[in-house]
Amino acid sequence: MKVDIDRFGVKNVQVDPDTLFTFPNGMAGFENFKHFKLFHEEGGGTVFWLQSVEDSKVTFPVVAPDSLDIAYEIELSDEDCALLEMKDATDVAVAVVVYRDATEGNQVAANTHSPVILNIRTRIGMQKILHEVHPGVIFRAR
Repeated sequence: MKVDIDRFGVKNVQVDPDTLFTFPNGMAGFENFKHFKLFHEEGGGTVFWLQSVEDSKVTFPVVAPDSLDIAYEIELSDEDCALLEMKDATDVAVAVVVYRDATEGNQVAANTHSPVILNIRTRIGMQKILHEVHPGVIFRAR
C-alpha cells in the first residue's frame, strides 16, 4: 500500500498494511477515518504523527505524556478494554495530541482531556474522552 505524507510533502510512501492502527470509532471530530499510520520524522525529536490513510490531510501530532513532564492515570472501562482487545496493561501506549495555542502566544499545548490509547499488540487504537482530568506535573531536576 502507498500513502502520501502531506505534512512533509512526500508522495507514494510504501506502507505495510500490518503496521496500521485501526480506530473503530475514529478520532473526535474525525469519526469517518478508521485507519492511521503512526510515523516519526527521522531525527525529529519526540513528536510522532498519527496520519489517516483515508485522507492524508488528517494528521495529528502526538507525544508521550511523560515527554512533556505530565503524569496522569487513565481508567479504561471494560468496554474500552474489549474495544482495544487488551489483555494486559503492557499492551498499550498512551499519547496526547499537541497543538499550538494561539491564545497563549503560540505555545505548544497538549490535549490531556482526550488521550490516544494504542494497543501495540493488536494495532487497535481509540481516543478516550476524559470527563475529569487531574494531571500531575513531574519536576525533573537537571
